Amino acid sequence: MDHFLYRNGELMAEDVPLRQIADEVGTPVYIYSSATLLRHFQLFDDALSPMPHLVCFAMKSLSNVAVLKLLGDAGAGMDVVSEGEYRRARAAGVPGERIVFSGVGKTRSEMRTALTGGIRQFNVESEPEMVVLDEVARSLGVVAPITVRVNPDVDAKTHAKISTGKKEDKFGIPISRAREVYAAAAKLSGLKIVGIDVHIGSQLTELAPFEAAYTKVAELTEALRADGHEITRLDLGGGLGIPYTRSNEAPPLPTEYGALIQQTLGHLGCEIEIEPGRLISGNAGVLLSRVIYNKSGEGRDFLIIDGAMNDLIRPAMYDAHHDIIPVIEPAPGIEPRPYDIVGPICESGDTFAKQRNMPPVADGGLIAFRSAGAYGAVMSSEYNSRLMVPEVLVQGDQFAVIRPRPTYDEMISRDKVPSWL
Repeated sequence: MDHFLYRNGELMAEDVPLRQIADEVGTPVYIYSSATLLRHFQLFDDALSPMPHLVCFAMKSLSNVAVLKLLGDAGAGMDVVSEGEYRRARAAGVPGERIVFSGVGKTRSEMRTALTGGIRQFNVESEPEMVVLDEVARSLGVVAPITVRVNPDVDAKTHAKISTGKKEDKFGIPISRAREVYAAAAKLSGLKIVGIDVHIGSQLTELAPFEAAYTKVAELTEALRADGHEITRLDLGGGLGIPYTRSNEAPPLPTEYGALIQQTLGHLGCEIEIEPGRLISGNAGVLLSRVIYNKSGEGRDFLIIDGAMNDLIRPAMYDAHHDIIPVIEPAPGIEPRPYDIVGPICESGDTFAKQRNMPPVADGGLIAFRSAGAYGAVMSSEYNSRLMVPEVLVQGDQFAVIRPRPTYDEMISRDKVPSWL
């Protein structure tokens, strides 16, 4: 469920007409619903309520500080994968004890920043990283809490570019070597083992891969405890998918996911950490765009819009589907027609949909890309020297710009011409 619904013939974000935001902020623009973000976080929090737990929002899906503050104030932790994300989380007021640091390429600088600023744990991805973290921690006179990310060699049955738990993926250490790696970690005085980490991929639409991975984690927990390690936390990653089209069969609910965790891991008495991103933020956002031209080609019609692949790259990168709907609700009896929906960038890949059935939308009309809150604004760029897309947060009948669109002068002024030119 989201809070982007038609009311009196036009699409609303909660109680704000999208047309009003377009008039005041311009297009393209990302729009997020506070009510949807909070509802989705609460669904996960409730699903894990039988167990000690922390829901850490995966910031890589949506990292605007205003969104982080909204979720952090509701009790969410944060899963970060860079120093920039860590600093954003702290700027949003999230305490270090609710921040988990993931990622395969943590640098010494990032480690120092998190150790001095406060951190719940590092999810260590490799033996070389483990050695470096030990050195950094000892140089600061502190002990770094760690889990080791194990790769369970489980096929998440998702897109190849967002699968992370097979043996050929770059993430984690082979689960077959886990006992050996944990034994090595226990000898490093700058580290304190607190648990196990696993994450098998993104946009999973069935529970079986989770069950396979968590069953292996349960067996590993008992083996590591038998080896003398204190395993008190299990970080299970994220990955639960969302429906990108209203006609698709819905992925499992957070309640079903929570029940699976209880069934496979509840007997271990561990604190459970999960790191959902897409399911919290995906359907909480839309990308609003305006039609520049209707163009008739040979055998097909085009809607040329002011949004482009630099604003929303998922269709070009992943062949991802987003439902696209007009902001003004079509009158009864209006027949949809097939359109290619494309942006203005000089790339054939700047195509959002081919032969998509849509009600006609006139030049100047507004359309909305649904389910655009995750991996939308965070992956945007200034390709073709296009201005960075702004972001807006809605709460009830209020809205605020939470990242303004820069001016052309601001964009160009970042370039510096050397003195010899």
